[in-house]
Formats: sequence, C-alpha cells, structure tokens
Amino acid sequence: MKKDIEGSILLFIAALIWGSSFIVMKSAVDFLTPAVLLFLRFSLAALLLSLLFFKKIKILNFQQIKGGLITGSCLFGAYYVQTWGLNYTTPGKNAFLTAVYCAIVPFLVWLFYRKRPDIYHFIAALICILGIGCVSLDGNLTMNIGDFLTLCGGFLYAGHILLIKKYSQGIDGGAFTSLQFIGGALVALILALVTEDLSIMTQIQSSIYLQILYLVIFATALTMFCQTTGQKYTSECRASLILSLESVFGVAFSIAFYGEVLTLKVLLGFVLIFIAVIISETKLSFLKKGATQ
Repeated sequence: MKKDIEGSILLFIAALIWGSSFIVMKSAVDFLTPAVLLFLRFSLAALLLSLLFFKKIKILNFQQIKGGLITGSCLFGAYYVQTWGLNYTTPGKNAFLTAVYCAIVPFLVWLFYRKRPDIYHFIAALICILGIGCVSLDGNLTMNIGDFLTLCGGFLYAGHILLIKKYSQGIDGGAFTSLQFIGGALVALILALVTEDLSIMTQIQSSIYLQILYLVIFATALTMFCQTTGQKYTSECRASLILSLESVFGVAFSIAFYGEVLTLKVLLGFVLIFIAVIISETKLSFLKKGATQ
C-alpha cells in the first residue's frame, strides 16, 4: 500500500509540472520562435539524458537508433505545432485541446492496426468533439488559428504514441527517450536554420534561460523519472487518471498567472474534454471496481 501511495504521488507531481509548463512555454514563446525554443529544450534534454543513459545507448543497433530518431522527429512535430499554436491561444485552451490525443489514439490504432475501438472510445470521441466545439468555436462557428494548430498537435501526439509502441520494444526506456530528444533536436536545428533566426539565442535574457532550464530539468527529466517510477507501483487505470490532471493544472496555472478568464461555454468545454479523456483512458473501470466492493 505504501508503494502504491508513493507511485500516485510521483504521478501527481508529473501532472502538476506538465500543467505548469504551458504557462512557462507561453512566456518563452513571447520572446523565442518555436523551432529555436524547441532546439534549446530538446538539445539540453538530450545532453542531460544521454549522460545518464550513455551505457544503454551505446549498445543499441542501427535499427533501434533509427526508430528512436524517427519517433523523436514526430515528437518534435507535435511540440512544434502545439508551441506555434500557443502564440495565438491561451495556455488553458492549449492544455485541454492537446489532451484530445487520448481520444484520438484508439481511432489511429483502428486505422493502422485494424483494431476496432470499443464503445467507450466512441462515447469519449463524441463527448470530446462536443467539448472542442465549446472551447474553440465562436458565434460564427469558426475556429481561431491557435486552437486549430493545437488540435493538429494533438493528432501528432497521438501518432507519436503509436510510434513509441512500434519502435520502443526491447529498448531501455531512458535510452529510447534520449534518442527521441536527439532526433527532435536535429529536426529543430534544421528547421530553425531554414525558417528562423538562430542568432536570437545570443539575445536571450536571463529570465528566459531560467524558463528553458525549468522546461528541461523539471518538465522533461524529472517528470520522466516520476512517470516511469510511479507507473511501476500504480495500476494503469489510476496512472492514466492522475496524469490526465495535467490539463486541469494547465488551466489552473493559466488563470492564476496568465490572467485567463473562463466563460461558461469554455468551462463546459473543458469539463467535457476532461470527461472524454477519463472515459477513453480508464473505460470507467474505477466505477466498476467500486461497485463490486
């Protein structure tokens, strides 16, 4: 029981830190362009994790390395589109609209692996669509560019999960995560060289460096440790439920530090998306378990 509680606490810490990262990212993108910001975040995270897991990385074969780099490229795409969208929407909306990947994954599995989603996934998808409409659509039933890009990022996060399933088999988790950040950093560097101005890094203020270090050390390295360790001692159902609180914390931090004001329609949308995530991730098994006790 003690390990179970410790695991839940670690997962809660991971969700809390990830939730706070939306407001930190929002502040950072006000100064840095998306590819440059992600190059700094991914390269520093890659350096940190590569030092920790170097012995595990050096024994990997070519196919394993290639798989990790491909997965990291998709992860960069998800982060990039999400960060780009953050320029045009609020941290709270960015957090909740990103969370829709939980409802998208089962349908991508259906598309690529012919494994049909169950009734819970269909219900979650319907509720999620209603929630997205409440959050993003205005009176003319149009969506702003920031919310649209965030939703696109959600699809890329869903694709990233499928790539992890495909390429991570038989590889140490720390080594595979290191490869992902190396792949992401390489793509970020290429994109920054082609479309942005890397010289902006020489003009970074100390406060921006502190935000980047927070993203690297806490929102990347520490959360990876918390999630990996926490899931060892916690059921899959409880783990997914706790981690889904990331979007709730994202809104809470946005209200407290960004000054985001929620309308009743947007709040209803957040609630619907959160319910959809819980249904998709847990299939309400926690209610069934409670009913049998």
